[in-house]
Amino acid sequence: MAKTFLFLDTVINKVDAKGRVSLPADYRAIVKELSAEIVCYRSLTSPCIEGCTEDLLEKLATEIEDSNDFFSETQDDLTNLIFGDAKRFSFDSTGRIVLSDKLLKHAGIKDPAVFVGKGRKFQIWSPENWAKEEERVREKILNNRPVLNIKKTGDKARND
Repeated sequence: MAKTFLFLDTVINKVDAKGRVSLPADYRAIVKELSAEIVCYRSLTSPCIEGCTEDLLEKLATEIEDSNDFFSETQDDLTNLIFGDAKRFSFDSTGRIVLSDKLLKHAGIKDPAVFVGKGRKFQIWSPENWAKEEERVREKILNNRPVLNIKKTGDKARND
């Protein structure tokens, strides 16, 4: 069975004047284990930076191509905003990446940055924007509890 890797936790790290920030150690370990690179782009839906491995971005490209006509406006819009904006990041010797001014401005990040694990991807927020988002999401979930059908391999979905 293939080992799965998930970006977890919420971690606050300092951003220096040149836009350098250390990726959380657990995130770096995932990237190293997968022999992958981190890819980041401006979120399409929130004032934050989206980050993931290139493998997940490859799956996203396939899904966009499979779900849309090749010449559709939707495909053009998604690919322009995701792939046209995405950048690969390598780590320096201390585990830092250099976030571009464009990414930092979109997320409103000055110092520090908040890394939020989201399973197969992560987000980078300003502390102020993350506090508002976390409060919004918690209130939404408390008022409208989600229903998840968690299946074991081979089991059929159950609606109890």
